[in-house]
Amino acid sequence: MSAINQMSELNVLLAQEHVQHQLSVPQLVEKIVARNEGVLTDKGAVRSTTGAYTGRSPKDKFIVKDNHSSKDVDWGSVNQPIEEDVFTNLYHKVLDYLKTKEEIYSFKGYAGADQDYRLPIQVLNEFAWHNLFAQQMFIRPGKDELKEHDPEFTVISAPTFKADPEKDGTNSEAFVMVSFKHRIVLIGGTEYAGEIKKSIFSVMNYMLPKRDVLPMHCSANVGERGDVALFFGLSGTGKTTLSADPARGLIGDDEHGWSDQGVFNMEGGCYAKCINLSQEKEPQIFDAIRFGAVLENVVLDSETRQADYNDTSLTENTRAAYPLDHIDQSVKPSVGGHPNAIIFLTADATGVLPPISKLTKEQAMYHFLSGYTSKLAGTERGITKPQATFSACFGSPFLPLAPAAYAEMLGEKIDQFDSQVYLVNTGWTGGPYGEGSRMKLSYTRSMIQAALKGELDSATFVQDPIFGLHIPMQCPGVPDDVLVPKNTWDNPDKYDEKAKQLADQFHNNFSKFSYVSEDIKQAGPAYHSS
Repeated sequence: MSAINQMSELNVLLAQEHVQHQLSVPQLVEKIVARNEGVLTDKGAVRSTTGAYTGRSPKDKFIVKDNHSSKDVDWGSVNQPIEEDVFTNLYHKVLDYLKTKEEIYSFKGYAGADQDYRLPIQVLNEFAWHNLFAQQMFIRPGKDELKEHDPEFTVISAPTFKADPEKDGTNSEAFVMVSFKHRIVLIGGTEYAGEIKKSIFSVMNYMLPKRDVLPMHCSANVGERGDVALFFGLSGTGKTTLSADPARGLIGDDEHGWSDQGVFNMEGGCYAKCINLSQEKEPQIFDAIRFGAVLENVVLDSETRQADYNDTSLTENTRAAYPLDHIDQSVKPSVGGHPNAIIFLTADATGVLPPISKLTKEQAMYHFLSGYTSKLAGTERGITKPQATFSACFGSPFLPLAPAAYAEMLGEKIDQFDSQVYLVNTGWTGGPYGEGSRMKLSYTRSMIQAALKGELDSATFVQDPIFGLHIPMQCPGVPDDVLVPKNTWDNPDKYDEKAKQLADQFHNNFSKFSYVSEDIKQAGPAYHSS
């Protein structure tokens, strides 16, 4: 008997008449409109709002510490432990709460496009629009697969259930709790749909390494020659935008696994940021937002219901969720071979990192462990302007295991499959945030295209004296002076000052990785203040 079945109260709830199972997209859309959970846009997409929680709430995320997880999990501020009795108490409260609802919604699907490694999941939602979100984000089973589907993990989401921190042992009214023993994710107090998606990603990050598969916070696409590219980066760095290339097939926009057979998408959909979205700059994403898609916190014209993607009055973290088949170039099934190129994306708010640089293997390991970027406004509660951060493996909030476990696996695969690695700055140029400007998307696309086509192989490279990065002096479609960041600043001395400050931040952060080899330690910035 599975751990889920042992919690028989859940099975009793699922058998009740008010639970709507596996509704189709049109059925869910009808429910959403009838229940006033959202409205339809002029393109037929559902638009819903999420109230106070317009991004993830990392301080409210917990992992149950028990005999299944205590030795494996990298406990700390990211993976906050919570006792099993706190979880089970809330679990029963939430199920009792859901029993009182007129309707709740159940979806069965998969995480993982490779059938050898996919995880059968079930999502139980208080909101119909959250169930539509889950259906579009995860992999949908066919009729025959559904007959054989036996969930190995269940997400239970009750947004209007508010925890009492004093009685329930939480930090606030909101909570996201993962129990690997009971194979349950329990979500309450927050209407932000992204918690559903990211909780399963965290689960996969725990389970896949046990099967020698590297889970990755990255997007992936493939060229006509079968050449696969990976794009690592935190939210807001451009993974979704840059992987949606009309000339390449889209494997996925956010979460992948890398096995001995190649890469595979963990999801069946995309979750794209919508801020300043336009058909001209991002036609694939713009056109994907149609019937079946879900818009989060996007402002609509009250009469025409046309989306205003430039309006950030609700949040800068406006989002669109849509199935992969809304992208014409999506790959079916969403799997590919081993990556030829790996792109590390960073949105550098200081404006001092080069827009593209080629990394040695040791530099790749250094920057993977560092995971430097700037958190952009709206991706988490309380973030109102870019903040410099170091997030190990470009996904620290979603890594239950120690970063070294993932870094070692990546290093082995780079060696085994001879993947080329580049660091690409999609952040600021000509000065820091507030003074310079965001790197033009057209320039970034040209640089990545040149890297994937091998056009940088013949370029002349110079080594940056502060960061030690290898910068190409020419790139098709990009002005030469843009490639060297110092050349874009009006005040070179101020550039040096900012660059040295960031170099020191790299060194200070990397000091926690004292166990890595000396070659990797020396692959960081060449400048040291001491």
